[in-house]
Amino acid sequence: MTTPADDKTAAGHCAELVRAQDFTRYASTLFVPPPARRALLALYAFNVEICRVHSQVSQPLPGEIRLQWWRDMLVGSGHGGVEGNPIAAELLLAIRSYRLPVERLSRLIEEHQFDLYNDPMPTMAALEGYINDTSSTLFSLAAAVMGPPSGDVQHLARHAGLALGLVQVMASLPLDASQRRLFVPQQVLAKHGCGPEDIFAGKQTPNLRGALDDLFGEARAHLGAAVTLLQSVAPDIRAAFLPLAQVRRDLDLLARADNDPFVARSPSRFRTLWTLWRASRSRAFSG
Repeated sequence: MTTPADDKTAAGHCAELVRAQDFTRYASTLFVPPPARRALLALYAFNVEICRVHSQVSQPLPGEIRLQWWRDMLVGSGHGGVEGNPIAAELLLAIRSYRLPVERLSRLIEEHQFDLYNDPMPTMAALEGYINDTSSTLFSLAAAVMGPPSGDVQHLARHAGLALGLVQVMASLPLDASQRRLFVPQQVLAKHGCGPEDIFAGKQTPNLRGALDDLFGEARAHLGAAVTLLQSVAPDIRAAFLPLAQVRRDLDLLARADNDPFVARSPSRFRTLWTLWRASRSRAFSG
């Protein structure tokens, strides 16, 4: 049996993990009511845990085993030790409290199997499918914590996730290139006369810039659609989409003509807080 002190410790563990590993999402939870904030942090901590499996293993098999543990935990089988896992405990509480669809969480885990293998992303459709089942799913689940689901919310979550996911691909390019991981679709590279080695070389060329500009264009289109769709959902639900404010800022910086895509940037946490605070008070997010 867990005690209130155990619950507080588990919730604090999730909050600290998200603060350290996914500051934008952490900061976005500061502008929602405490009960919803706890559930959001559980979701985001779970996402961090799944996303970082690939960096914690040197071979795919141990990573597959870790991901299988989470799948088993979600369906209630073979989950010994859940009581000692604060992220699992908090996630299960969020699922029960807000009736979150377990199948969406399981699909998120399955999609991140791709991360364990250094296979290149083949097509734009494949990248969009990957993002839809990861980033868009996370927006959809966060929205379900904030209010009742609807077709409009799902449509918004899809575009929001694609905008954020595409920007994350570009923001992660320096690290991914150094590790010979390729999320920029081969199809897009080939269209501009490039290949994976152009990415791995870490040197910008006019052709490569054209390929990256295509991704920036897609991200802008999805972000524009998401911002428009925000007005079609209830104001209480819009807080789940606050990370979009940071997506817009990151996209503007990354897409600048003088930005070197292979130089890693360390975003200012203060500026992130400022960006999200301003957004939380704007008509777009508050109604």
